Amino acid sequence: MDGKQRAWYWVKGRAESRTVQLRRYALVKSKKGFGGMSHSNTDATAGWLTRAVLRLPTALRSFLLTDALVQLAELCALVILPWWVTSSAGASGVAIYGTSLAIAMLVAVPLASPFGDRVCKARQIQLGLAAMLGVGLTYGLVAAWDLFSLPLVIALAVVQALAAAFVDQARANILAELLTVDQLPGAIRMRKTCQSLSGIGGPLLAGLALGVGSVAGALGVYAALLLLAIVCATRIPKRAVPSAQRVNFAQWWHGLRTGISVKWRVPMERGWTIVNFVVWIFQGPAVGILIPIKVHALGLDGNWLGICLGALSMGVLMGSVFGSQLLVHHFGRYRVRLGLGFLEGIALAVVGFATSPHVVVLGLAVTGFCNASMSLVGATHRALAIPQTHRVRIFAASSMATQVAGALGPALVGMALVHWRVDTVYTAFGLLMATSVLGFLWVPRLKEFLGLGHEQVVDWYLHQYPAVFIKKNSR
Repeated sequence: MDGKQRAWYWVKGRAESRTVQLRRYALVKSKKGFGGMSHSNTDATAGWLTRAVLRLPTALRSFLLTDALVQLAELCALVILPWWVTSSAGASGVAIYGTSLAIAMLVAVPLASPFGDRVCKARQIQLGLAAMLGVGLTYGLVAAWDLFSLPLVIALAVVQALAAAFVDQARANILAELLTVDQLPGAIRMRKTCQSLSGIGGPLLAGLALGVGSVAGALGVYAALLLLAIVCATRIPKRAVPSAQRVNFAQWWHGLRTGISVKWRVPMERGWTIVNFVVWIFQGPAVGILIPIKVHALGLDGNWLGICLGALSMGVLMGSVFGSQLLVHHFGRYRVRLGLGFLEGIALAVVGFATSPHVVVLGLAVTGFCNASMSLVGATHRALAIPQTHRVRIFAASSMATQVAGALGPALVGMALVHWRVDTVYTAFGLLMATSVLGFLWVPRLKEFLGLGHEQVVDWYLHQYPAVFIKKNSR
């Protein structure tokens, strides 16, 4: 998915550190990473993970544990809250909820971006988690006292989104402070593995809590995970921040405008962004708010929602670990990106018209596999092609486009559900996503670009379109 999670990581960070990291990963890919683990070893097993984590320094181990607990909590909320809203306010209520949350994220991510390297990340994580815990406890009280109100839940979700964006911004960048450049690739791989396991465990844990208990009890589990994360975060070392690095919103706004301008003037980057924008309008709801509506329409309980989202996460894990490398080796980047994107849309259409919960689970697993395999293909290429002087700004513009599309999608779902059944809407969104992916066929020079090696695409935009960057740098 060229969707929000990967965009958030790229938008906010230290350009210098990320550039070094990407170059070393691409050009020295055969070297060993943190703890002596080879990058060619893609078996993300629990045994390897346990042994590797035990060898880590205390600060890094504390961060990885904090990160995994936050991921677990956020994915639990992703199951519990839509299910609560769907059960209490129906399909129209969850559509309004999804749209409101998407708009909140549209504001939250840019607001968090300027903090970058200007705020102590350990403290940023702790403060953000404390705010999320406060929201979680309030959720629990509202559910326990049966005081459900859609405006109240949406207001709490907006506060939660702001706090989560503040935390996620620091989570995405703190590794550069805890590790040397040589250790970064292995640690990033380890973090991705932990997140993938949390991605499976979070929905299943939430589904289990809903199945054996109540919404209030499940929200209690969410709050407990956040509390544990705060405890672990206290062991992450704090670093002083020079006063010269305090937040400068004017500088951030200038950088965003520069990123948008450069993105629009590079034909391939412009086309890539437009296609991703249209795809995400339909893909986002299909892997988001339409899932709880579909499960509820089938007459299933909350446990099935956890199973469905767990299957989606399992597919993402399999695609990340095995899919992209194997498929690219046999078919090439261009065919894999185009083919799997189209197949993901078809799988979502199958989920839409399926009447069996087992078919829904299987379809979501296939969706997750295609999503991870497709989104990873070309990601490093695209990052390396952008000159380091513009990388953060262009990714900030990409994130902004993703957030706008993420707000439009749920709004369209809400309008469509007024006229059609969820089966029809879900199937239509899957087919529209598959059709939109074909737009990559018309992106200028994309096939040529994805056929190049990592070494050949470093600063490719600068070499192919020097006037765009020279003009901007001379101002």
